[in-house]
Amino acid sequence: MERAVPAAAPNRAAENPGPAAADPAVRLAVASPEEMQELGRGLARLVRPGDLVMLSGELGAGKTTLTRGLGEGLGVRGAVTSPTFVIARVHPSLVDGPPLVHVDAYRLGGGLDEMEDLDLDVSLPDSVIVVEWGEGKVEELTENRLEITIDRTTGDLAPADGREHDETRGVTVRGLGRRWAGEDFAGLTGG
Repeated sequence: MERAVPAAAPNRAAENPGPAAADPAVRLAVASPEEMQELGRGLARLVRPGDLVMLSGELGAGKTTLTRGLGEGLGVRGAVTSPTFVIARVHPSLVDGPPLVHVDAYRLGGGLDEMEDLDLDVSLPDSVIVVEWGEGKVEELTENRLEITIDRTTGDLAPADGREHDETRGVTVRGLGRRWAGEDFAGLTGG
């Protein structure tokens, strides 16, 4: 990963005052799928039971690849693959850690009503829950969440070493709520 730079972020504090005010976002350059998995493994060092991670980005951006690295870092059972057709998969821990609940909300239409059928609120206290395509659907589960947006870069984070950057992604990491206050997301890039 090339570098971390502060991201220009909307004023979420004005949108959501009080304990869920946003910490500053960090923008990271991720140059390959392997680095995206490494970022997920770094994220595994930060998350704990009760954490909700929302992943946004276009198809093929790297959401499942990031989640695969998170699962590796958490030491969970089973291959972490896209749960598009089953909607949700639970990966129990093999190392006495929290299970990983991986949800793909792409095919779910409207908000929390459809999400309630998955009982994520029951799983949340004991698990790390990752929701792909969760924007507008799971925010009501907790005011403390990690929002990660992955996009194809357009030169702003191109690799400095001259490598081709067709696979380079810009990853914006933003923690909302007291749980994430003061967290150093730039440290995710270190091994």
